[in-house]
Amino acid sequence: MSIRPVIEAHRAQPAMEGAGVRLHRGFGFGDPEAFDPFLMFDDFRGDHPNDYMRGFPWHPHRGIETITYVLEGTVEHGDSLGNTGTLGKGDIQWMTAGSGIMHQEMPKGNFKGQMHGFQLWGNLPSSLKMTAPRYQDIKSGAIPEVTDDDGVTVRVIAGEFWGQKGPVDGVAADPQ
Repeated sequence: MSIRPVIEAHRAQPAMEGAGVRLHRGFGFGDPEAFDPFLMFDDFRGDHPNDYMRGFPWHPHRGIETITYVLEGTVEHGDSLGNTGTLGKGDIQWMTAGSGIMHQEMPKGNFKGQMHGFQLWGNLPSSLKMTAPRYQDIKSGAIPEVTDDDGVTVRVIAGEFWGQKGPVDGVAADPQ
């Protein structure tokens, strides 16, 4: 595996989103050019349900893709198209907002009350901003793993690595 040099380092900043979820924002809502095509990265975690239980009630997205990865606990979700589901440890939700969608995400934590996950927002290319919205919920067991020659285990979510293809294509279909 090749090692790339670190160009810049930033500390995540405490933030509050949704109906009062405490999280740490790695980047976002600053200079969008700095991380293009990525718009935001949030790390949401807590050992106390009061830090996350109010969740992210109904809110809109448009022209982006949101990638939610659950590391601990569960997140229940639903959208204005009627899709619903529950993400557990290691599961991923890849939502293409496209022309617009309303959705909600409600963290529930695990049996100890712990919750941990992160969300990454990706900007859709201008040609795909008005594509139809869609969800791709991927269970942990459907994500192939590859162990690199230095012992690092890679979970292949999108794209391809060492002959393993991820279950998410990550690019919305062209609008009709």
